Amino acid sequence: MNTLKSIYTVSVVLLLFTWTSCKVEGISPINEPVKDISGSWQVIKATRNGTDLTSLVDFTQFRVNFQSGNYTLVNSLPFIVSQNGTYSLNNPQYPFQIAFTAAGTTPVATSFNYPIVNGKRILTLTFSPGCPQNSYVYTLQKIN
Repeated sequence: MNTLKSIYTVSVVLLLFTWTSCKVEGISPINEPVKDISGSWQVIKATRNGTDLTSLVDFTQFRVNFQSGNYTLVNSLPFIVSQNGTYSLNNPQYPFQIAFTAAGTTPVATSFNYPIVNGKRILTLTFSPGCPQNSYVYTLQKIN
């Protein structure tokens, strides 16, 4: 009888330990920071319809400057817009689209990628400035 009572007591104690030791921990979502594209960006690679234009056109002087919701173009080239104006990202934390609004026009949106490549942040914009048969892809890198 004593043996059964001891086994019962040990079983109850083990059951209590097991039940109280299993705690479900709440996992809080990671808060992704807002993407900041402020600064001056230059084209490091450009293609039109899959053809590399980087060695054919001088992109060294072209700049897109982003600051406080505004953008300015320096030494214009074929781009999604031709005048300075404002910009907005479709989602500040997880942007997949950027909209440019040149002064006095309607917004023009394009796909937007913001990856880190070889330790540096780049922007990739895909657009058709006018003729829908011509698709440009500009890869821009921030100037330090």
